[in-house]
Amino acid sequence: MRTHKMTAALIALGLAATGATACSNESGAATGSLKIGLLASLSGTYQAIGTDMRDGFQLYLNMHGGKLGGHPVELVVADEGDGAPTAVPAATKLVKQDKVVALTGVVGGGSAAAIQPVLAQAKIPFIGANARPKIDDISHTWHTSYLSQETGAAIAQYVRDNVKGKVYAIGPDYQGGWDQLKGFTDAYAKAGGELANPDGKARFTPFPATKNFTPYFAQIKASGASAVYTFYAGGAAIDFVKQYAQSEVKDLPLYAAGFLTEGGVLNAQGDSARNVFSVLNYSPDLDNAQNREFVAAWKADHDGPPTTYAMASFDAAAVLDKAIGAAGANPTAESINNAIAGLGQIESPRGAWQFSKKTHSPVQKWYLRQVRPDGRALSNTVVGDLATVGE
Repeated sequence: MRTHKMTAALIALGLAATGATACSNESGAATGSLKIGLLASLSGTYQAIGTDMRDGFQLYLNMHGGKLGGHPVELVVADEGDGAPTAVPAATKLVKQDKVVALTGVVGGGSAAAIQPVLAQAKIPFIGANARPKIDDISHTWHTSYLSQETGAAIAQYVRDNVKGKVYAIGPDYQGGWDQLKGFTDAYAKAGGELANPDGKARFTPFPATKNFTPYFAQIKASGASAVYTFYAGGAAIDFVKQYAQSEVKDLPLYAAGFLTEGGVLNAQGDSARNVFSVLNYSPDLDNAQNREFVAAWKADHDGPPTTYAMASFDAAAVLDKAIGAAGANPTAESINNAIAGLGQIESPRGAWQFSKKTHSPVQKWYLRQVRPDGRALSNTVVGDLATVGE
C-alpha cells in the first residue's frame, strides 16, 4: 500500500473544504456552501480503491479552491464498507440527515444498485465513479467510469484475434464479477471465441472467502486452455496474481480487466504481475495536457501514480463543477441533475469523453496495457488502443 504525504486539507476530508456551513432554504436551494456526499469503501476488501476515489475528488477540490461551480463545497464522506449492508445506511444518512445535494463515489456494483431506492425517493443526482450494474431508472444516475460489462467487451476481440485456442474465464461470485465476466464472455462468443470452461460458462469463486486459488488453477490446467481471462480487484487480485505466477498454469497468457493490476495491488504483486495484459479506460502514461497536470498534482501528495479510480472520481468533481456552475445562483439537486443532462464533452486525463444519452455513462476509448518495467518499478504501460465503447 502506498504511503500518503497528505496535506492538512486532505486529512480533514470529513470536514468542510472551506470551513463554510451548508444550509438551504425551504425550497432546497443552497444559500451557503453546498453539501456533496461521497460514499466509498474506506474499510474492508476494497479500502484502497475507496481511498483513491475519495482522494481523487478531494484533489479536484484542492485544485479549484474548495469550490464547484463557484460555490464553496462541504464534502461529507461516508464508508461504504464491503457492500450493501453498510452502504445503504450510510447513503441514507447522507441523504436524509446530512441533506447532500448530490452523491458520488461507490466502489461496488451491488452497493450502487442497493442505494438506488434511497436516491430515487429523494431525487438526488448520483454521479458514480466506479462500476455500475443494470439500473432501470437512470433519470438521476450518472457514471464517470464505465458500465460493468464494458471492460471485458472492449478486449474480447483482441483476445480472440491473439489467442489460438480456447480461453478459460474466471472471477469472483458477486454482482461485479458476474457483470465483468459476462461482458467478456458475451463479446468473445460473438467474435467467434470458445471458452475452455467445461460447461462453456465462466467459473465463479466464493467471495470474499476465496484466498487459495490453487484448486482453480488445477481446473484451468485440466481444461486445456490456451489463455486465461479474469476479473479480480483489491486483496483478491493480489492473491490471484501471486499464486498464478507460482502455479501449474503460469505459462498461460493472462488477460484481465485492468483492476487486476491497478494501483497499490501492483506494488504488492511485484514481479508476479510481469507481462499481464489488461484493459482499462485510463493509464497514467497517457500523453495529454489534462493528464500531465493531474498526474503531477497527484504525485505531489502520493507515493505512486494515480489510478482509474482516482481519475473517475476527479472527473466526477469536474462534472459537478460544470453542472453546478450551469445550475443558477441557488443550485438545487434537481437543477444540478438537469444541468448534468445538458453537459457536452468533458476534458479528462483519460482523453475527452461525454455522457451517453442512452446510458448516462461515458462514451470513451479503452486501452490495452501490459505490466512492464518502468525504471526500477513495474507499471501498467499502454501498448495499444482498443475499442471506443458506449452508446
